[in-house]
Amino acid sequence: MRIDSVGVIGGGAWGTALAQTLRLAGRDVMLWAREPEVVADINGRHVNATFLPGIELDEGLRATDRLADMAGTDAILMVAPAQHVRAVAHELRPHLMPGHPVVNCAKGIERTTGRLMGEVLAEALPESLLAALSGPSFAADVARGLPTALTIACDREEAGRALAEALGYRHFRLYWSHDRTGVEIGGAVKNVLAIAAGIVAGKGLGASAHAALVARGFVELRRFGAAWGAMPETLMGLSGLGDLILTCGSPQSRNMSLGRALGQGQSLDDILGTRRAVTEGVWTAAAVVRLARDKQVEMPIAEAVHAIVEGSATVDDAIAALLARPFKAER
Repeated sequence: MRIDSVGVIGGGAWGTALAQTLRLAGRDVMLWAREPEVVADINGRHVNATFLPGIELDEGLRATDRLADMAGTDAILMVAPAQHVRAVAHELRPHLMPGHPVVNCAKGIERTTGRLMGEVLAEALPESLLAALSGPSFAADVARGLPTALTIACDREEAGRALAEALGYRHFRLYWSHDRTGVEIGGAVKNVLAIAAGIVAGKGLGASAHAALVARGFVELRRFGAAWGAMPETLMGLSGLGDLILTCGSPQSRNMSLGRALGQGQSLDDILGTRRAVTEGVWTAAAVVRLARDKQVEMPIAEAVHAIVEGSATVDDAIAALLARPFKAER
């Protein structure tokens, strides 16, 4: 597999950062964005002032609002918001040849169906070669060329290794795996848990409570992953524990910062009303909880986040319910 050109679907912060990274890796890159102002900014001023301000982009990065322009690329990165991946993939399908590599970079679960992103793409793009990319990475760090390591997963080892070689470079290290399910679960569930971590910070509950929350949240992530057959090594690696630590540990995370604002007493509507970028954990929480209940997976922290964002419990009530849980053995 030879990959010289890459199409990036999604002109948000993460899509723009990945496009910039691919230029640093020496690839020919075309970025698709739905917003005309983003396309104009990238092509004219070599910035994305809407979603990634303060970052000067490579002059060779080109942007378009036509999905048909993706047809000539050797691989596609799907970086649309998780709840829009299916619709965008359907629009993209007529422009792809059978076997075209499509790498999912969206971190979420489809709220209406409970499908992982790989399952959504398998339904929308059944003839494409699918992979998944996830791990601890803030868009601004990646766009600035700071050292980052992620996992790329593909069912076919040869294709996975080729994608890792083509998409990575010295400061953007990619580790190959065949566990797409585990990679996608880690990226989705950690967003929900990061909201909880932000609430702990916003309520001023202390570093000890934060550490306990992250540790018990990781238990929930592993339980959830095991129910779907994810490999323990994947969940303990970059796309699981690594991403959880990053997302729960910094207000630079959209999910943690939203949780912190909730903990400080702001309403969800007010928080979301000030944001242009998507906070995936808000939309993924309901799907995670529904799937966990179906599989009889115990996830009290995710349940608490779901109750808060759905409005069926206040932050204080949710915290009180968690603290009132019975003592039990740690397994």
